[in-house]
Amino acid sequence: MTARINHWIGGVSTPGSSTRTAPVHNPATGECTAEVLLADQADVDAAVADAKRAAAEWRHASLSERSSVLFAFRELLHRHADELAAVVTAEHGKVLADAAGEVARGLENVEFATGVPQLLKGGFSEQASVGVDVYSIRQPLGVVAGITPFNFPVMVPLWMCANAIACGNAFVLKPSEKDPSASLFLADLWQHAGLPDGVFTVLQGDKVAVDGLLAHPDVAAVSFVGSTPIARSIYETGTAHGKRVQALGGAKNHMVVLPDADVDLAADAAVSAAYGAAGERCMAISVTVAVGDVGDRLVDAIAARLPKLRVGDGASPDTDMGPLITAEHRDRVAGYVAAGAESGATVVVDGREADVPRTGFFLGTTLLDRVTPDMSVYTDEIFGPVLCVVRAETYDEALAVVNGNPYANGTAIFTRDGGAARRFQFDVEVGMVGINVPIPVPVAYYSFGGWKASLFGDTHMYGPEGVSFYTRGKVVTSRWPDPATSQVDLGFPRTR
Repeated sequence: MTARINHWIGGVSTPGSSTRTAPVHNPATGECTAEVLLADQADVDAAVADAKRAAAEWRHASLSERSSVLFAFRELLHRHADELAAVVTAEHGKVLADAAGEVARGLENVEFATGVPQLLKGGFSEQASVGVDVYSIRQPLGVVAGITPFNFPVMVPLWMCANAIACGNAFVLKPSEKDPSASLFLADLWQHAGLPDGVFTVLQGDKVAVDGLLAHPDVAAVSFVGSTPIARSIYETGTAHGKRVQALGGAKNHMVVLPDADVDLAADAAVSAAYGAAGERCMAISVTVAVGDVGDRLVDAIAARLPKLRVGDGASPDTDMGPLITAEHRDRVAGYVAAGAESGATVVVDGREADVPRTGFFLGTTLLDRVTPDMSVYTDEIFGPVLCVVRAETYDEALAVVNGNPYANGTAIFTRDGGAARRFQFDVEVGMVGINVPIPVPVAYYSFGGWKASLFGDTHMYGPEGVSFYTRGKVVTSRWPDPATSQVDLGFPRTR
């Protein structure tokens, strides 16, 4: 009998009331390994009701208590990182080293959130008027929800839940139905860390669960990471129901390579950033803009590296790139390669012809040269192991290509010229910029998010902006008579 993957509500694994299911596959073999239950509205209501109960209690927990739970969770996450990475590889397909890197980057967000006593410090003005003090505080929202994508089943939930819980909220996670098991692993770790039941909930599901959370009157805020069309819909639907929403959409990340760049360094970076996790990253480099006479040298250097990449089961330590998430997605990516060739791009390396395992959802690496901005391989987010090279004669022409794209998640420039790099960071209209760094994902004490069609909402994710998103400000104006009586206590002062 096929295993079933449950919800996590009230601190226990539960099948809920719905009998709808979706298959969960191992992308490396194509085998259906489990079925995940898909929530109905009754399950949504039960999950939110329990989270609301838990939120009412958790908001009263002291900052010291919250921080202690987060420290314990951090230690458990660190201790079980390899096991969690293996769960990710089994259902997503990315190689173990990549999965371990995902866990490590998520762990950084937990470490940031352990500083919640400092993060929630307000301001204070004594004697704003005679005998009057004014101060600011930040308070939790209540029940908040996170809707996360298949490509980072650990890191993205930790982007959201660490700050949300630290700030005193109850968090409901709706993970991707394609790789749902990692979310239950996290739920178990939270429970063992001492988090009260109901503060972290996992609601498995599809669009029914998403729509239920967006419309539920007791959900105060929703965070989302996914494609731009869905992000726009999430934002519009959620805000129409009076919710605070941050919705991160798609990307078409450009890497500009100037003529003075170290070509070997740039080629290594382009290959790593384009083909890691089979290109299924919202911060993957999908377009390299080669400026001036660097184009031929760069294309040759990238092409020379691709035959050395080993494509296979991500669970094998000898594998560099694993499969795509589903057979349908693999075929969609292959269709873009064909479309690129038909529209006039030069197919330097064709992933459809690669020697890859025939079981599972594999596709080799593709390199397309002389791509132009009117081609579908340029305009659409492919989300696969396809790297496009656009040629530009000058820096200004390259900048115009980047700034003319409707997506503005991340970008990078490779150069030895500090002046050119500084000019680029000033001129480029993109939310995250790398200088000789191909994947400029900010560290946890900054915040993650793009511009334009890559972000819907007013705040970026995690870091300081994440704390602001999961709290609301309150300003208190206070006047008191003479101090009240006190009592003698020779004990050493401590937080309580």
